[in-house]
Amino acid sequence: MSTRARKVLVTRAIFPEVVRSLEKRFEVEHNEEDRPWGSDELARRLQGCAGVMATVMDKFDEALLERCPELRAISNIAVGYNNVDVAAATRRGIRVTNTPGVLDDTTADLTWALLMAAARRIAEGDAYVREGGWKIAFGVQFFLGQDIHHATLGIIGMGRIGQAVARRARGFDMRVVYHNRKPLASVDEQRIGASWMEMEHLLAVSDFVVCMVPYSPATHHLIGAAQIAKMKPTAILVNSARGGVVDDAALVAALTAKRIAGAGLDVFEGEPGLHPGFLELRNVVMTPHIGSASRATRLMMCETAAANLAAVLDGSRPAHLVNPQAEQQHHTQGNP
Repeated sequence: MSTRARKVLVTRAIFPEVVRSLEKRFEVEHNEEDRPWGSDELARRLQGCAGVMATVMDKFDEALLERCPELRAISNIAVGYNNVDVAAATRRGIRVTNTPGVLDDTTADLTWALLMAAARRIAEGDAYVREGGWKIAFGVQFFLGQDIHHATLGIIGMGRIGQAVARRARGFDMRVVYHNRKPLASVDEQRIGASWMEMEHLLAVSDFVVCMVPYSPATHHLIGAAQIAKMKPTAILVNSARGGVVDDAALVAALTAKRIAGAGLDVFEGEPGLHPGFLELRNVVMTPHIGSASRATRLMMCETAAANLAAVLDGSRPAHLVNPQAEQQHHTQGNP
């Protein structure tokens, strides 16, 4: 079959120029109305498709993959791929790709925006002004927040984005500590100005705790009630990684009781749903999963995902292949 005749599915509305580029080589179905599809509709639309450009909201589990025998490529428009059963895809010779490196700095910028907004109570202040509460021009103890400069920043997960977050701390003269499954090489620690620490110690000494780990069964509720209890009462927790890394119910309880000072959150368990307790709290800043949401970065993510998809369907190795074992499985099954 020629590449031109192959059908690909784009599950959400993306940039028109990326769609036009794909249409030069493939038959493209594009979800222009940007309405999320459920599992049954996604499976139906995938019939006859050789590849799909998807988001982390699209779930590719064993049951769905079983219904899509012609599928050869799942190209995630994201770094994370916990929406895909990679083992099931590999068994079927389906290549899974992602977009690492493209969004590191943009996500680090948003992480810092959340950190600073929570520390200095920006959302609270904005709401106070808009609601007409500001009656006296200045008060000595008015909207007191936390200092960022010279504070200790604790980063849980020192991958590419975590390192980008750490580099930004230099401008605030912060002490940076981190926890990873294993420490970075000393030369890398020196380059980013950070030192490794056991997580319990990190939680105890940090003024700001930033979660930067990918979601997996191993990181589910990595930060729960027991971990929050170890944090300073003046500390701020920031999660711009994935929902589920933090136990949202435990965080709501801690923020309600003021066991920690505040939180900045871009991701939630069960998003777009969220724990209703968050809506009652003033000491949390929330954004709707927009860590990588600058136009330049999202465009580059889509272009990268499109290039990954085209490479698989052209029979070459994509730049960002999650499961190289699928290539061998693909050939073993006798596919071209």
